[in-house]
Amino acid sequence: MPSFSSRYLSRAWLTVGLLCVVACLNYLDRVMLTTMRESVKEAIPMTEAQFGLLTSVFLWVYALLSPFAGFIADRFSRSKVIIGSLFVWSFVTWLTSHTTTFPQLLATRALMGVSEACYIPAALALIADYHRGPTRSLATGIHMVGISIGSGLGGLGGWLADKHDWTYAFHLFGLIGIGYSVILLLGLRDAPAAPSSAGSGALPPRIRFGEALASLFQRGSFTVAMLYWGLLGLSGWALIGWLPTFLGERFDLSQGTAGLSATGYLQPASWVGLLVGGAWADRWSRRDERGRIFVTIIGLCIVAPAIFFAVNAPALVFAIGGFMVSSFAMAFANANMMPILCLVTDERYRATGYGILNLFACVVGGLTIYLGGALRDADIPVTVVFECAAASVLVCAAMLWFIKPKPAAPAQ
Repeated sequence: MPSFSSRYLSRAWLTVGLLCVVACLNYLDRVMLTTMRESVKEAIPMTEAQFGLLTSVFLWVYALLSPFAGFIADRFSRSKVIIGSLFVWSFVTWLTSHTTTFPQLLATRALMGVSEACYIPAALALIADYHRGPTRSLATGIHMVGISIGSGLGGLGGWLADKHDWTYAFHLFGLIGIGYSVILLLGLRDAPAAPSSAGSGALPPRIRFGEALASLFQRGSFTVAMLYWGLLGLSGWALIGWLPTFLGERFDLSQGTAGLSATGYLQPASWVGLLVGGAWADRWSRRDERGRIFVTIIGLCIVAPAIFFAVNAPALVFAIGGFMVSSFAMAFANANMMPILCLVTDERYRATGYGILNLFACVVGGLTIYLGGALRDADIPVTVVFECAAASVLVCAAMLWFIKPKPAAPAQ
């Protein structure tokens, strides 16, 4: 008969595997609308501004509700929040296929923002609950690979819209998500209580939102982590938003070729970086609890010169190589953000904390998109935007030095 430790480890990795699929669906469902713009506008007449509003309203609702969604995951069952979130956003995805007017479509995007906001904080906190030792960063990195794959598969929406109509993808993936929520209901469970609290006989204190905020912000390291994550998001949004434009203008590429070059090479590099950065951080953390911070710092110190090299490269192959290196090393930060957060926060408030990080990153991301457009209107070269992004990455690396683990932390 398998021992408790082996059964626990199997359950921990099963949880990561189950959530990888959910993460893929999460980003696929949110992204695919942007890939079928012409088909949607042909079926439901709207202006360019209205089409942009469909994405904006999702982002606004998603960002504003992220801290409260994280609090719900902290206070109640993380697994049930995840299952409920998947079911609701999948139902909304299916419902989207039945919309016929712009107000209806806008309403479904807002509802998707509500339901999807509940997923990421709960999922990362559940993974952290299961992976308390030297597997936490790798487990988080694997889950992030699922997110990256889902984002990349968003292009299926446009392809299916060309083959059928714009509603087909929403109908199909909505039903897939609803079906998968039933599988999760059978297989996804909350992690058992930590050994230190097991058998104490006392019920855990009830989580309150105000107390969670007070606990998080009373530590300066959490505030530094929030500012760091927002500034890093600024760099990431700048690269994602303007890389196709840079490649097209610098190397005289068509729109399609530039777009494929900006994603087709960088996504696999990111997947490798998530796994390498996660495994390396886990190994280092066995000797030093700040190992996850050090690995992230090293990654960011690679990102900055890689971007500088890429934007000044004389040929396309060298530019793509530089951006692949930066994508690989930037993934170290994504694999280790929640594990670093676990070092500086009370374990009861992990999901709330990540929800706050999500809110701040989304606000900065929105400002970055606007600022990028303003800089283009002012005829500022894209290379200047990228060089500023590289410099801000170095600032992020410096900020990480000021993040200190909470004193007398229990075993993670």
